[in-house]
Amino acid sequence: MKTTKVAVAGALCAAFALTLSACSTNNTVPTSTDSTSAPAATTSITVRGCTPGEALIPTNTNEVCGGNVLDASEAKLVHYNSDTAAPEMDIATSIDSTDAINWTVHLQQGFKFQDGTEVKSKNFVDAWNWGADCANGLLNSYFFAPIDGFNDPEGNGCNTNPTMSGLVIVDDYTFTIKTSTPTSNLVVRLGYTAFAPQPDAFFADTSDGKADFANTPIAAGPYQIVEHTDTQIVLKKFADYSGKYPGSVDQVTFKIYNDMNAAYTDVVANNLDATDVIPSDQLVGDAWKSDLTAADGSPRWGTKDTGVIQVLSFSPMDPQVDPRDAKTLKLRQAITQGFDRAKITQGVFNGARTPATGWVSPVVDGYKAGACPFCTFDGTAAKANYDSAGGYKGTFLIWVNGDGGHDAWANAVCNELKNNLGMDCAVQDTPDFKTLRGMINGKDPKLTGSFRGGWQMDYPSIENFLTPIYATGASSNDSQYSNPQFDDLLNQAAAADAATANGLYQQAEALLGQDQPTMPLWYQASQYGWSTKVKSIKMTPFSTWDFGSVVLN
Repeated sequence: MKTTKVAVAGALCAAFALTLSACSTNNTVPTSTDSTSAPAATTSITVRGCTPGEALIPTNTNEVCGGNVLDASEAKLVHYNSDTAAPEMDIATSIDSTDAINWTVHLQQGFKFQDGTEVKSKNFVDAWNWGADCANGLLNSYFFAPIDGFNDPEGNGCNTNPTMSGLVIVDDYTFTIKTSTPTSNLVVRLGYTAFAPQPDAFFADTSDGKADFANTPIAAGPYQIVEHTDTQIVLKKFADYSGKYPGSVDQVTFKIYNDMNAAYTDVVANNLDATDVIPSDQLVGDAWKSDLTAADGSPRWGTKDTGVIQVLSFSPMDPQVDPRDAKTLKLRQAITQGFDRAKITQGVFNGARTPATGWVSPVVDGYKAGACPFCTFDGTAAKANYDSAGGYKGTFLIWVNGDGGHDAWANAVCNELKNNLGMDCAVQDTPDFKTLRGMINGKDPKLTGSFRGGWQMDYPSIENFLTPIYATGASSNDSQYSNPQFDDLLNQAAAADAATANGLYQQAEALLGQDQPTMPLWYQASQYGWSTKVKSIKMTPFSTWDFGSVVLN
């Protein structure tokens, strides 16, 4: 999902067997001194937020800042287990198929949207058709591509027709999905936010881009967005939530920070209740653990392995390194090989990141080490290739969002490239994540060199680290990479059983190792912290908060 856009023993196997001790979801409620029960006290927490890149519409949110908010407010057909990431039925009671092409979806009856209307089949079918339609220009249109009737002759990642023939309403609580080819992991995909339903009020909004609706969306999840400003996004518990995954506190406020250091300082000082990022300089010597240890010695910090990878994308707006041009391949390979990931992850992150050797996170089934041969540092070979390729003319830029605390590692990469390749390199900050995403999505010609990219898995599958990011016309294909052989392997894998599919996906990933559209940097475990107000809080394998796990002191 989300361009990032986190310690659990072991990797996510075929059964998604991540483990983590469960936390109580009960809150302490004051005891009344009167014989009459007093009303329960309102509970609330504040968490670090960042500026969403787009309006808060599920089919147009593919980044972490908006995704974190929608993750708390939306309900989908499928919910991912907060410990294991395994798909579990949510609004759906069942999703069945005998051939991985024809699927029947049965819905719970009485599941309510936050405006009191009932979630019915048409709310899914209409939302998906609208989300796929090229006329609406949405970032997540590509996720509907497996559905029969999705017509994309120009490779734009959207449907040229207003509806997809593969979606048929049977009755209010039953609809069918027909995929154009066998799609064995469809159920796993359907928990992604893009597949959320929309209420009738969504379609009644006639404002440009549904802007009025998007400011305070109506969803079907445990929390309802009640305020959305430049400084905070406030969610309150939905009293009539129908699902099995309620929140524990009454209110969650995402406070918008443009400086992750400020968020960290506020958590240490108990002015913010939780932060999902720790500045890299605080990781050195485990300073953050000392800062976030309570007076009684209990930790106010945690760490968790999650499906997150950080990369640098070669800019398709730069003819010197354009991933679409085979003539630039040797230079891209040299730059990829020209810096020491192990040195940087130790020096900048105190070992809290793991050097990447490919494009797929180790937490998902199908991960295979070594897919990126040029990710292994070799200064001598990199310099020879760099010189042979003619070098980079001018200053090679590394673009990062200034609100993400990326300067330390980006400068470390630049210094390595300067020392090992003799190239001129500089870090270029944008004011915030939204600005950087706007430049990428808008194909800004100023965006030369490379830019930071990250991927926080949308669903627990090797496919999710490949298709949405590198398939031709895919929604998050920032490098504009295109390889018909790669696309064909993805299609073969989607139609295969799980055991066969993983091998095909690995072959596709190996092509990325030959074509080098991006530079994998490191796999990211999430370090997080909380205030003394919080007794415990869990992070999911998606690097999002499990608001059902929050226990307050």
